[in-house]
Amino acid sequence: MRQKKYIGALLLLFITTSTFAQKAERDYIRKGNRAYKDSVYVDAEVNYRKALEANPKSTISMFNLGNTLLQQNKVQEAMEQYAGAARIEKDKSKLAQTFHNIGVVFHTQKDYAKAIEAYKESLRNNPKDDETRYNLALAQKMLKDQQNQNQSQNQDQNQQEQQQKQDQQQQDQQQNQDQQPPQPEKNENQMSKENAEQLLNSVMQDEREVQDKVKKQQVIQGNRLEKDW
Repeated sequence: MRQKKYIGALLLLFITTSTFAQKAERDYIRKGNRAYKDSVYVDAEVNYRKALEANPKSTISMFNLGNTLLQQNKVQEAMEQYAGAARIEKDKSKLAQTFHNIGVVFHTQKDYAKAIEAYKESLRNNPKDDETRYNLALAQKMLKDQQNQNQSQNQDQNQQEQQQKQDQQQQDQQQNQDQQPPQPEKNENQMSKENAEQLLNSVMQDEREVQDKVKKQQVIQGNRLEKDW
């Protein structure tokens, strides 16, 4: 009997403590919501963190804290809260909201591929969310534009590199030409080899003709060696 009473007392104490923690969690969440609505994000952050201290598995507190951190440009911390909520949340509607916000963060960072995956995960949990569907279509368009822009930039860069390479080659060729020893200038009056050979052949031909004439003259004179006295 005593043992049963003891167990009963422990159970009552646990229920009382759990109820107190739940009440504290709700109170802090409400205070955080009021501060968030008034754009007092520092106070909202404090209250959401206190709600998490009361219940470390409170996905509502994680989600709201993520939104508050995002308003303060604490992007990495906000993503950690969203990721924590997504790991343990079972409600599909809340999961859809969490992945929607994750997609928005990636979207603003121009990481469109990850944003698309997050939006798709949001729609798997809530296919009727038109806002998420619109964001998904926009992210897909932005990703395509980004890819086309990157491709165009790569082509321009390749063309510039090729042009620079050609310019460098031309510059190297010019430098090599400048380093070559100067070639002797051709004298316009200098006779070409072909002309010299032609002139030599002409002289030799004239000489042969002269010799032939001399020989013929000698023959004629030889026949008239005797004088006519």
